[in-house]
Amino acid sequence: MFNLKYSFKSLYKLLFLKYRLFFNMLFFCKNVFPRWLFSVVINNYICELYVNSIYNVNVLFFLKNYTLLSFKSLVDLIVVDTPKNKDRFELIYNLLSYNYNVRLNIVVLLKELTPLYSITALFSSATWLEREVWDLFGIFFFNNTDLRRILTDYGFRGHPLRKDFPLTGYFEIYYDDVKKSITQVPVSLAQEYRNFYFRTSWKK
Repeated sequence: MFNLKYSFKSLYKLLFLKYRLFFNMLFFCKNVFPRWLFSVVINNYICELYVNSIYNVNVLFFLKNYTLLSFKSLVDLIVVDTPKNKDRFELIYNLLSYNYNVRLNIVVLLKELTPLYSITALFSSATWLEREVWDLFGIFFFNNTDLRRILTDYGFRGHPLRKDFPLTGYFEIYYDDVKKSITQVPVSLAQEYRNFYFRTSWKK
C-alpha cells in the first residue's frame, strides 16, 4: 500500500539535499571569487548575487557553464531606478536552472552614465532585453550589435521609464491640417486664468 506520509518525508529530504548542494555552491562562489561578488543574499526564497559591474560577463559565464549550477536560461532583465541613490540603477538578471528548477537573481549596481558589457554572446534572448533597457532607461551596453530603440520612436528624446522623466514628455506630435503633415512641437502647459473665492468656493 502506498504510504503518503513516507513519500512526503522522502520528498522533503530529497529537496533539502538538492537545495543544500545548490546553495553551498553559491556560497562557494562567493569565497572563490571575492572580487566578482559583493554579497550573497537570500530574499523571499530567491538567491541574489550582488556582482561588480566590470565582471558581470565572467559571473554569468561561470553560472551558465558550471555543471553544478547550469543556469542556461535568461528569463528577464529588470531595472529599478532610484535617483537619490549614489548607484542610481539596479539591474537584475533573472536566471533559471532547468537541472535544479531554481531561479537566481544577479544584481548589478550602476551609476547614471556607467556602461555595462553586453551578454548577447552568452544568452541570445539578451539582445532584445538590452535594447528595451537602453530605450526605456538609457543604460548603454558594450558589444551589443543592435542597440537601438525598440518601443519608442527613432526621434524620441529621453528615456521614459526614468523617474525624472516628465509625465507629459518633451514634445507632442499631432497632424496639422494646414501643413497636411505630422508636426512635432515642444509641450506647453498653459493654464487658464481663473479667480477663486476660497471661502465659498462652491458658489459661482
